[in-house]
Amino acid sequence: MERLQKAISNCGVASRRTAEKMILDGRVRVNGVLVRQLGTKVDLAKDVVLVDGKRLESVVKKYFLFNKPKGIITTSSDDQNRPTVLDYFKNIEERIYAVGRLDQNTEGLLLMTNDGELANILMHPSMMVDKTYEVKIKGHVPDTVLEKLAAGVPLIDGMTSPAIISYNGFDNKTGITSLDITIHEGRNRQVRRMVEYFGFQIHNLRRIQYAFLTLSGVKRGAYRSLTKDEVAELYKYK
Repeated sequence: MERLQKAISNCGVASRRTAEKMILDGRVRVNGVLVRQLGTKVDLAKDVVLVDGKRLESVVKKYFLFNKPKGIITTSSDDQNRPTVLDYFKNIEERIYAVGRLDQNTEGLLLMTNDGELANILMHPSMMVDKTYEVKIKGHVPDTVLEKLAAGVPLIDGMTSPAIISYNGFDNKTGITSLDITIHEGRNRQVRRMVEYFGFQIHNLRRIQYAFLTLSGVKRGAYRSLTKDEVAELYKYK
């Protein structure tokens, strides 16, 4: 038995929050009865659950590590007809979606799945999942700024948590400073805003690690399935 909104989410129909709204809006029936009560328990092996008239059925869980190219939108669809991450998964029948987001101009590691439970675990602020970014910054970034980046930056939505900064050097020919920045928060455009706070501009931003997962062996625009052991390891954040 599981809560109705969790069952809807786990079957890849919608996020748990959206599933809750579907229930409250009267779009869900259990064994022919309209249900608006959040937390109603169901067993998909026994109960007939209809969402917008379509029966809810357990689906095969899919997990992918995707190397997102720059210029691609993370959302499932775009009203401006810009390319989205799902354009790279047209051969996947299940409804999958991104775990969190990378903005349009950020490339790199993105998890894609139809496992709503795992997605909710990884995106919950309390889980503190490390995310490492390779950052190319225009200009020479002094040690004083690096120390402040590591200590926390007072952004408009509050002070950021301490970050791990790895200095990779300054290229005199290109005028580019290279850093790796590891954070565990998931604020919108956080790394960009942290750097821009000190008056610097990012030349290129790429996420190279999520938890223990890296881009090793996955070319830009390509993806691979996660192994059972990798999925089990991610569930340990629960």
